Amino acid sequence: MHPNPVFRGSQRDQNIAFAQTRAFGTLCVAGETPLLSHVPFLLSDDGAQAELHLVRSNPIARVGATNAVISVTGPDGYVSPDWYGAADQVPTWNYVAVHLRGRLVPLEQDALHDILVRQAAAYEARIAGKAPWTFDKMTPDVITKMERMIVPMRFEVETIDGTWKLGQNKDNPVREAAAAQMHTGFGQELAEIAKLMADPPA
Repeated sequence: MHPNPVFRGSQRDQNIAFAQTRAFGTLCVAGETPLLSHVPFLLSDDGAQAELHLVRSNPIARVGATNAVISVTGPDGYVSPDWYGAADQVPTWNYVAVHLRGRLVPLEQDALHDILVRQAAAYEARIAGKAPWTFDKMTPDVITKMERMIVPMRFEVETIDGTWKLGQNKDNPVREAAAAQMHTGFGQELAEIAKLMADPPA
């Protein structure tokens, strides 16, 4: 998280909604060396817990219950000083990121199928105009074989922190001038970061 409090003013509900919308993050566990895994997850409405699964061969799956972080990143983009239309500016990078900190807990294997069904249903429902895929389309023996290779996990969220670095330390005209130029630069989801820069969440 960015240390400057001007970029840390987002509300808990904003951070929860952001993480739920992204639904994908980097799971980070401290071991003899840091362990990272890129995972889809389902975050509860109150942000108290997330459900996920890991392939059984993933080193994190063998750690057991442990403290962990899920880093959820969003749109980002490089900001050229020329775009501000103001003197004495420097290059920077604007971005949105939310960190879920808490404890990763392995679940009993019989919890797996329900998690997979609900994950698939949640993600499929977000594809407009498509009949949702369901596990009914798979051969039962194939499902059983696949699920032997996967372990269910619950992430018990203790804190949620967000960085919304969108130029909030700039006057509105200066921030908006930079936002208007974002499409000419580079980064990820430039249209979305430009929109957020021009009209940052309250």
